[in-house]
Amino acid sequence: MSITRIVPVVLGGDVGAYAIGRSFHEAFGTQVVCVASAPTEVITRSQIFSVHPVPSGTRDQALIDELLEIAQGHPGAHCVLMANTDMHVDLITRYREQLEPHYVLPFPPADVVATVSDKQSFAEVCDSLGIKTPKSVTVSLADPAEGQWQAPPIALSYPVVAKTAKGAPYDAVDFPGKRKIYFFETAAELAELWQQLRQAGFRDDFIVQELIPGDNSAMRSITAYVDSHGEVTLLGSAHVLLEDHAPTMVGNPVAMITKEMPELWDDARRFLEATGYRGFANFDVKIDPRDDTPYFFEVNPRIGRNSYYMTAAGHNPLTVMVADLVGGERVRPRTVTREILYSLIPIRLLKRYLRDPRLKREVSALARAGRVVDPLRYPADRPARRRLMVELQRLNHVRKFLKYYPKPTQSSF
Repeated sequence: MSITRIVPVVLGGDVGAYAIGRSFHEAFGTQVVCVASAPTEVITRSQIFSVHPVPSGTRDQALIDELLEIAQGHPGAHCVLMANTDMHVDLITRYREQLEPHYVLPFPPADVVATVSDKQSFAEVCDSLGIKTPKSVTVSLADPAEGQWQAPPIALSYPVVAKTAKGAPYDAVDFPGKRKIYFFETAAELAELWQQLRQAGFRDDFIVQELIPGDNSAMRSITAYVDSHGEVTLLGSAHVLLEDHAPTMVGNPVAMITKEMPELWDDARRFLEATGYRGFANFDVKIDPRDDTPYFFEVNPRIGRNSYYMTAAGHNPLTVMVADLVGGERVRPRTVTREILYSLIPIRLLKRYLRDPRLKREVSALARAGRVVDPLRYPADRPARRRLMVELQRLNHVRKFLKYYPKPTQSSF
């Protein structure tokens, strides 16, 4: 396999897209094509990316045509298509038949995506395997066959958490105060959300869940790759320290420490094998501080926004995938064992929000040892203006945290 024949194409232009591009560049030394309407400046000013702009609101088939045109512009190359949002994974899944002759697609089959992306069916699979998930109620906001829509009773104790059952339908609507995840202390607050969703035209399912105690540091991230033979050939995980608190970014980790988590890996592996999974997967898990019980929240059928923690800890997930889908190799299963601190924010800001002294000491020790990684701080990506934008972006996190999460709380809400 000639690495010069790899052409990575990334749908989307955010921090996660840059992280994927960096991992490709580190592994294969190749330039990455970014397909996006408004990519971040850390991509537009990057020397490892070429940007293929598409107008905002481009129709699905038109976007697919753009992707096919890019592939046709690289005859004989192995074009690898990556994406990191629910909306783009949904697009790739629906148009897989058109894309597959031209692209390597490290995503699960359509039926598997449908099963794992829906939080209700995800919970049903987990239950059948003895994997715990939070108690939840699914609320359909679809128009009833007769009469007016009415909110069903929620048989859960407040406070509760609410979030969309499937990402793609929720991505398609917009309204004031839209958030990725909601926290409600009363039924009246929840009723207001139903009204907002209905008025915005949302007609899919929403999930209301019991609140599992603990702040952001109770969260864990698991990243996996399942090869074309159905074998889980890569597993790694990280202890989340802090998540973003901007309304549309809530739940996205901004700092984490890679850790071995064999018991959680076993649960993730059983889930992936039971569902006939292929490609990349990223699990969100929360550890209940009352008894250390792990609760699996969801699996994203993609590599994950913060996938670079795998590369930084010594196992680039893209080399495993390319060896499988391009090289046709059977890769020996591997796990990530090296500890590194992955952080998109200044260390001083991070430590301000850590309530556990033990975690503060771990952060300090890794910082002293020089084992801190920010995927955007890539020495091989040299343009001075881009480097300046990266530092300004890090500082902007200070402003955002002071605005949306001025001081740490027990629940991080």
